[in-house]
Amino acid sequence: MTSRLIVGISGASGVIYGIRLLEVLAQDQAIETHLILSPAAKATISQETDWKVSDVEALANVVHKPGDIGASIASGSFDTIGMIIAPCSIKSLSAIANSFNADLMTRAADVQLKEGRPVLLMVRETPLHIGHLRLMTQAAEIGAIIMPPAPAFYGNPKTVDEIVNGSVGRALARIGIQNKLYFEWLGMSKGAPPVSEE
Repeated sequence: MTSRLIVGISGASGVIYGIRLLEVLAQDQAIETHLILSPAAKATISQETDWKVSDVEALANVVHKPGDIGASIASGSFDTIGMIIAPCSIKSLSAIANSFNADLMTRAADVQLKEGRPVLLMVRETPLHIGHLRLMTQAAEIGAIIMPPAPAFYGNPKTVDEIVNGSVGRALARIGIQNKLYFEWLGMSKGAPPVSEE
């Protein structure tokens, strides 16, 4: 049986996270992806990558226009396994945290939260001021998973692709989609200096 996952790509830096997510899921016949690209995301794709917007859209099973508030994913009766926004801009975070459904991306996230489904936000901004931190806390309080794409270096990544894969793999695993994109920690390797208990 096919499971549906909503993927949002907002206009924050790091659109490659959302693109890589779609690339991986396009190879999984068990997942039907529903994509929303914000207007700012389209501009950022052109700025940060060699991808064409049309090629990114072609990775998804279904593409929704950001202004289509009558889309299937705008209703809780449309069954999904949740939603990932990668990357998640502060603007999108703010709208979700405040249940301000200004467009389909934030409406879909709000619907997932009210239905008790996972909404994972790969918040991409730095440094963070107190307003950003309060928004993340507020979003977490209503059920969102806050997961900035912070790389894990214990797997000794050698390339940018490996760093991106690690964050994407952990995000997928966090909402229940198992994969082999990230390094699984199995304990300190032999020969490593002992860790002090002090």
